[in-house]
Amino acid sequence: MRNKLQKFTEFTELLLPHETTWLLANQQFDDKTKVAILERVDYNCRRQHGEEHLAYNENLDKRKYSNLKLWIADRLRNLDVDMHLEWMLDTERKILTDAIEPATEERLLHEIKTSTPTRFYFTRFYELAQSYRHFLLIRMRYTDHELVETFLSNHRDAWLRSKETGEELHRATLDIVEQYAGNATPSIHWEQRLTDIFYDETLDGWNRYMALVRLTFIYYNYRRFEPLLEKYEYLEQQLNKGLFYSKRILLNYYGNRLMLHVKFREFDKAEYYGYLSVRVKNIDYIHYVNNLCAVLLREKKYREAMALLKDALPESKTTHSFHNKIGFVSHYVKCQIHLEQYLAAENYAETYLRAYPREIFENRWFLFFTSYLECLLHQRKYAKLLKVCTKYKLLERDKAAVNKSFYLPTIRWYYAVAALLTDRDTLEKQQKALASFMPQIQTDPAKRQQLAELIQLIKEHHAPLAAYLTQLARD
Repeated sequence: MRNKLQKFTEFTELLLPHETTWLLANQQFDDKTKVAILERVDYNCRRQHGEEHLAYNENLDKRKYSNLKLWIADRLRNLDVDMHLEWMLDTERKILTDAIEPATEERLLHEIKTSTPTRFYFTRFYELAQSYRHFLLIRMRYTDHELVETFLSNHRDAWLRSKETGEELHRATLDIVEQYAGNATPSIHWEQRLTDIFYDETLDGWNRYMALVRLTFIYYNYRRFEPLLEKYEYLEQQLNKGLFYSKRILLNYYGNRLMLHVKFREFDKAEYYGYLSVRVKNIDYIHYVNNLCAVLLREKKYREAMALLKDALPESKTTHSFHNKIGFVSHYVKCQIHLEQYLAAENYAETYLRAYPREIFENRWFLFFTSYLECLLHQRKYAKLLKVCTKYKLLERDKAAVNKSFYLPTIRWYYAVAALLTDRDTLEKQQKALASFMPQIQTDPAKRQQLAELIQLIKEHHAPLAAYLTQLARD
């Protein structure tokens, strides 16, 4: 039977905790029933994945739900910085094409009276006012022109400051991205300046948020997560106040919190934020799905991971990012392996490999082939595993990747097992080869755990090699 409040329930299931926090803090209802409904919406919104959803009272007047739904949508729309940007771009188009309507002009004039340099897209609004000034003057609308001219004069210094800050961010980005790409360019000298920008509450929101994005890259480059956590805790407070708000920014925030909590090995928190990041599907949806799936796999929640991936299958096929596509396929194969669907995993990987070999090697070949080779190993298809390694020169590629932060000796160890069990090599020869290519494993608990799990898998196929690898990992 269809739930009488299904539309309201579906609407509220797409809300995010920071939205309901702000709504509750800013509601002024005299109607206690509406407040109680909103509190239940908030509870359902922030509950852990898998926790019971509290149903809404169907005996109440349905108009209360309809009115509350309209109120929520209207308040969030007025708060949303991205929607405001869309309005500004549309308004500028109308100004430039002499098609602006009286209602739009009325809103624009009101915002010019009330706007400040701290709004999120201040520079864009300032430039909209510049376009409007020309529109007014040529039509000899002197009173409105004077209002706009006063706004532009009063805020010119703030606008120039915001523009120069944006240029600084670009210069910082050049160094940060170069380092992130693996080059020697340092970026830590930008930390203090970017920190100052982020905490500067007199600046526009866009520059402040972009400073945090760049700080995130820097701290990941230098593996400094404590100061990054401090900044995200501050951002949390701003989001609760309704600042920096849009669905896109909130989803990105949740996705970043997942990654940050993984670094602290707080997997419950990472999972919580991960499920929030995939609640609404946007252009980065598959990216967030991949990150959440990695957490679920690490927690051995294989069925939950597979359910997540199956739900995202349509979006995985339409995304234009092969980085995300290949990550998705690799995780899907991993899930099939853990659910003992080995042949299905092999077929799925091979179908993708035949279709996109170039794209795999240009993007995430290591992740893809560790999954593909593992499903061959589980099926004891050792000869085929060796053939794949040879055909795609995986040992050579593995050697080149040994100093990468993501590296584990997975491919080389799988190859060693297959070589030994097909009498391709002796144990002594493989021990010598593995010792020379064994990376210096960092004091990273996550890597140590992954190595232990990898050795356990090797033990199922060749116990003497597993014993040697255990000793090698300790040394």
